Order: sequence, then C-alpha cells, then structure tokens
Amino acid sequence: MKYLVTGAAGFIGSKVSERLCAAGHKVIGIDNLNNYYDINLKKDRLNRLAIEPLFQFELLELTDRTGVDALFAAHKFDKVIHLAAQAGVRNSIDNPMAYADSNLIGHLTILEGCRHHKVKHLVYASSSSVYGLNSKMPFATSDSTDHPVSLYAATKKANELMAHSYSHLYGLPTTGLRFFTVYGPWGRPDMALLKFTHKIVRGEPIDVYNHGNLSRDFTYIDDIVEGIIRIQDCIPTVNPDWSVKNANPATSFAPYRVYNIGNGSPVKLMDYIVALENALGIKAIKNMMGMQPGDVLSTWADTEDLFKTVGYKPQTSVEDGVKQFVDWYKSYYPY
Repeated sequence: MKYLVTGAAGFIGSKVSERLCAAGHKVIGIDNLNNYYDINLKKDRLNRLAIEPLFQFELLELTDRTGVDALFAAHKFDKVIHLAAQAGVRNSIDNPMAYADSNLIGHLTILEGCRHHKVKHLVYASSSSVYGLNSKMPFATSDSTDHPVSLYAATKKANELMAHSYSHLYGLPTTGLRFFTVYGPWGRPDMALLKFTHKIVRGEPIDVYNHGNLSRDFTYIDDIVEGIIRIQDCIPTVNPDWSVKNANPATSFAPYRVYNIGNGSPVKLMDYIVALENALGIKAIKNMMGMQPGDVLSTWADTEDLFKTVGYKPQTSVEDGVKQFVDWYKSYYPY
C-alpha cells in the first residue's frame, strides 16, 4: 500500500514510517521541520529513514492547502497516518496561534485531502490531555472530555470532533488515538525524560512539579507504534444500530472510532525519576516546585477497547523502557 505519514521527522512519525517500510509499504513522509525543538534531532531521525528505499520525504507545511492537495493528487494514498501537530501543553499557553495553525487548520487540510482523494482510512493522533478535569480513573473513552485545561488539549478534542463530522458527512473512516505520555529513544527534548537526563548528567538540578505528587501512564515508544500499526488495519465501519442516547461517545453510526493507547498502569513521577537515576547510575538534584498551569495530577489509560479490537496491550515496564532510553542517550549524546 501507499501511506502518507505526517510528522515523519517526529518522535512517533519516524518510528511509524520505519515499521511501514519494513512491512513493504511505500511511505511518503511530510514534515515542516520547525524549530520548536532541536532541528538536528529531526534531521537525524530522517537520516535513519533515508536508507529505506520505500521512504520518500517531502518538506511541506500542513497549512499549505494547495501543496497538500497536490501531494494527495500526485500519490493517491491508500491510508493516512496523521501525527504532525504543534506539541507541548505548556507552550500552548505562550504561543496559542501556532496551535490554531498546525493543529486545527492543519488537521482540516488533511481531512480535506482524505475526503477528496478517497483515502481508505485516516488514523490521527489525539491525546490523553483531552480528559482535562476528569478525575475518574482509569480514563475511559466513555468518559467526558468537555473540560480541557490547556489549549493544546482543546485542539486535540477539536480534532476528534472534526474527524467525526467528516466520517458522518462523507463516509471517511477515521480513527483517533489518545496517546498517553510517550517516552523512549529518539524522544522529544521538551519532554521530562530527556530534559531530566540532560540536567542529571551535567550535575544540574531538575525541576519536579507539584513537589513530585504527579503520576503518568508512561508508554514506551515501541508499544505506541505497535498499536498504530495494528489499528490502521482495523477500518471503522458504519453501525446502523448505534444510538447517541446510550452509546460510547468514542463510537458512532458513522465509520468513526477513538481509542486510548497507554500502558494501563500509572507510575508516580518520583518512581520514574528513580528508574532514570538507576539507569544512569547518578542521583538527581531535585528542585521541588508547585503545580504548572495546564498540568493534570494523574493520567491512567483504560485500554480495554483497543485490546478488544487489535488484541494488543502495551507491556514495556518503565524500568526496561527507561534503560533502553539511557542506552540510546549515551550513544547519541556522549558525556
């Protein structure tokens, strides 16, 4: 098959592209290579993909409607895996317009491309952040997502609503995946694991928010990618028996689905830091701080729906995942 992978220079997009090529599929990867974080890391991910004869890279902005439409027209994609977005909860507070452009306009541009060029399945990245002020644990796709606490979360909720409208109006099969705190080798420098590691190896203090009283459903990158690869083969279909009164809001009579994809076992932030200290063999100097705006206390994924659909649950422990990250870190950032 021929796939479009957006955000192909990104943490998740580069790994998904690798997997698809390894399975014998043609992949066109697009990215705008913005400078939200170190562009050299993005280029190095692309360099790994450059050896794949089935991979082709295009530098393209999602907001370039003419360019995106021309790309769809030229390649006649079978499926689209849309992972490009302006990431980062805290950055959305300072730079809201960047999130409107990339996450809203960009998502709409991809929906339009899929609609007009008869794509068989659109899989797109949502986020655990959509659960916002919801305090019921674990987070289930049947729960309310009406009270986001950051603009980033609001854009991801909007992506799901936009996808449903296209599934309803045009019969476009769409699947949204709510990712839970992805970590691992080649991860983003703005996320805790890489930020912490940089500082620990330099003997600098790490900022620990809410005095360490946070927990996250940390999910290893390979487990996330496995879920994406499996779900893209599960194309949603119309369910004529569906009723809005008593059905899960993550389903519809339209060919639309939303799933959680997380490890299913929340880990305390302080235990995550201990796993990193053990893997590095260095104790962290901790700067205990208050709660950050836009943050939530805990995340925990109910992944039963995903398991029922694809027969897979993420299973990498934080100890194993952090060790594999540190092994990569030592080879990529010698110290």
